[in-house]
Amino acid sequence: MTGFRSPSSGLRALRPAAFGADPSGERLARIRRSPHFKDGVFQNPGGTASTRPSASPVELAKGYFDKDERPRRAPKGTVPVHATTLADIARPPATGLRLTWMGHSSVLAEIDGQRVLFDPVWGERCSPFPFAGPKRLHPVPLPLAALGPVDVVVISHDHYDHLDMPTIKALAGTDTLFAVPLGVGAHLEHWGVSADRLRELDWNEATKVGGLTLTATPARHFCGRGLRNTQHTLWASWVVAGDEHRIYHSGDTGYFDGFRDIGAEHGPFDATMIQIGAYSEYWPDIHMTPEEGMRAHLDLQGGRPHGVFLPIHWATFNLAMHAWADPGEGTVASARGVQAPIALPRPGEPFEPTAETVPTEPWWRSVATQPAGGWPAADVLTEAAIKTSADSAAREQAGTTGEVPEGTGDGSGEPEAVPAG
Repeated sequence: MTGFRSPSSGLRALRPAAFGADPSGERLARIRRSPHFKDGVFQNPGGTASTRPSASPVELAKGYFDKDERPRRAPKGTVPVHATTLADIARPPATGLRLTWMGHSSVLAEIDGQRVLFDPVWGERCSPFPFAGPKRLHPVPLPLAALGPVDVVVISHDHYDHLDMPTIKALAGTDTLFAVPLGVGAHLEHWGVSADRLRELDWNEATKVGGLTLTATPARHFCGRGLRNTQHTLWASWVVAGDEHRIYHSGDTGYFDGFRDIGAEHGPFDATMIQIGAYSEYWPDIHMTPEEGMRAHLDLQGGRPHGVFLPIHWATFNLAMHAWADPGEGTVASARGVQAPIALPRPGEPFEPTAETVPTEPWWRSVATQPAGGWPAADVLTEAAIKTSADSAAREQAGTTGEVPEGTGDGSGEPEAVPAG
């Protein structure tokens, strides 16, 4: 019958474009050949990970709508975003490496003459719908069009707070390349990115972009955008190595022993960008706490407090039940426990991880609900972080191999477990 459409094709026509597309053809065949794909889904390293909350819907609802805790999950004032300008990022970084955290997991990395943009989310909501879903708690530091040319966009996985359709569509009109985990290219092609601009990788595969080597490395998470989650797209962390510098972006992940292997193979790193927000006791396998994030950082650095730790995946969207300030406070406490250098830039504030100093002020305290008992002192951390960073740089410049204590808390090398907030 002319004009007849099956019910399934009619439903597909109603499918929001933001759901993306399922892999098919040679892309799907390649997925099925992956050593990490078994029983119809990608498998997590370190054994099966629970991707569903362990609590009942009633328990989750009670937690999310708790009248005492709910106000603490958002800033009480205007987040002090750094007004990034083209002038801030137009001049080359003096050290050859500069990071600009744009909020959540979005980071512009300028490394050895190339520009890499991780998980760019410029949309107002991380949702398939413009009228519902988690909304920004602060504006983007600068318009996407003002960012300037980008050599490669790196995507960690296909969740809405990491893969934003409006942002990808805007970037599709540029000359940038895209490095994505296996299967994610189907979404990007659906949104207008040509196949010749895609570098689609399985874990431990690498691609060259200019003078950089980008390697997709394992992570412990999951995928999915639509109502029918086929689990046919991979998730990944990423290593970016240039002639002079190396950086690491965790994407979303639970803690697992594989960080040591990544560090041994690709580290140490001048900077690690590690997820420390949206964690919960109800989904411990797929997101890290700040303490676990610091442990991952040390694993990646061979057990030594080398390089700078940049906390990501927090402050921009309300995605869990912890207080808005807890990821930042937990990072400060964990860093103090092991005397590890950390960077605490405001969203949009460029900094150079290998410079003598990096931003270390706990800026969120001016707009967060203060915990009972007040804020912990942070000046000790600042001095220790700067001194540790300077001492490490001096040893490397002198070519020495002096041992660095793996931990200064209990002598175990593990971060000091200090409750966030």
